[in-house]
Amino acid sequence: MRIFSKTLSNPRRLLFCLCAGLLLSWFTLKGTGLHANLDLLCQLHRILSTEADLLSQHNSTGTNSHLSHLKDVKLPRILYTKSDVFNPQRTDVLTVTPWLAPIVWHGTFNRHILNTQFHQIDVRVGLTVFAIKKYTRFLNTFIESAEKFFMVGHKVNYYVFTDRVNEIPNFTFAKGRRLVVLEVPAYERWQDVTMRRMEMIRDFSIKRFVKEVDYLACVDVDMVFLDEVGVEILSNVFGALHPGFFEKSRNEFTYERRPQSSAYIPVELGDFYFAGGYFGGVIEEVIKLTNYCHNAMMADKQQNIEALWQDESYLNRYFLSHKPTKILSPEYIWNNYYGSPAVVKTKRFLGIDKIYDEVRF
Repeated sequence: MRIFSKTLSNPRRLLFCLCAGLLLSWFTLKGTGLHANLDLLCQLHRILSTEADLLSQHNSTGTNSHLSHLKDVKLPRILYTKSDVFNPQRTDVLTVTPWLAPIVWHGTFNRHILNTQFHQIDVRVGLTVFAIKKYTRFLNTFIESAEKFFMVGHKVNYYVFTDRVNEIPNFTFAKGRRLVVLEVPAYERWQDVTMRRMEMIRDFSIKRFVKEVDYLACVDVDMVFLDEVGVEILSNVFGALHPGFFEKSRNEFTYERRPQSSAYIPVELGDFYFAGGYFGGVIEEVIKLTNYCHNAMMADKQQNIEALWQDESYLNRYFLSHKPTKILSPEYIWNNYYGSPAVVKTKRFLGIDKIYDEVRF
């Protein structure tokens, strides 16, 4: 009885007895001699004994196992249609680049699955906008629409760069979301503001953002969210296809074509034309991107060169040699000026109609 009690109190010993019993039963049924299989039983006993000894040593010394930091992950039960390799969701558009970066279109992902994955790591997302001078008028619509559609259910920091702190209205935010107002100088020309934002994003990423968020998305403020924009955009470094050029050929792209410029891209090169108003990634990659673009601008300024489309030109040059790991379709930065092509199933982020000469300075 004492031996039986000890066996029950030791799960590994009990497991050995059960395995031994099963093996003996199998030997009997198969007519196999027990003496010919004692080595198998001994090997099983050694494995279980060794594991028990290691566990005992761990408990007695208090030493942490190399697996002790792992936690059980409990996933909610999500029912969804099985993917069919012979029936892709979209066949009317390119969904992956030659360097295997996904291109995110409506119908190519399941947001419920993605949300579950990103909730496991408790992701924190930063969203930067520049509300300089008259552009503060767009902030109210931007923030209110973002609260409805941007990263719903996730932690978000809205980083607002502005020269008019007193004009920033008060907002009510969902739990885990907040507004951070960053006072910066205004420049005389709007072109200087759009170029200098690379420097500002870089500097604040180094000294602040890297401590507060995991990913950063950098967008224009004169926009409104009309549909969900979630964790499907997140990647190491991402950009968005310009709505005016995603259907055009390479030689029609408005790259900087002057060889003297640091943003120069010859006519025989280029993958896509990316919009300057939408890029991002993990903080470390955003620092690399913005630092490259800022330094290239400063090098051109020394030669009295300003790239054709300011920061957008340098962004496209960066993506030529540093391929983005994910590309967002034009759904994510649409403008009604380009109509409603059939491939654009939804307009998630839309430019606000305005008179540029009235708001620019």
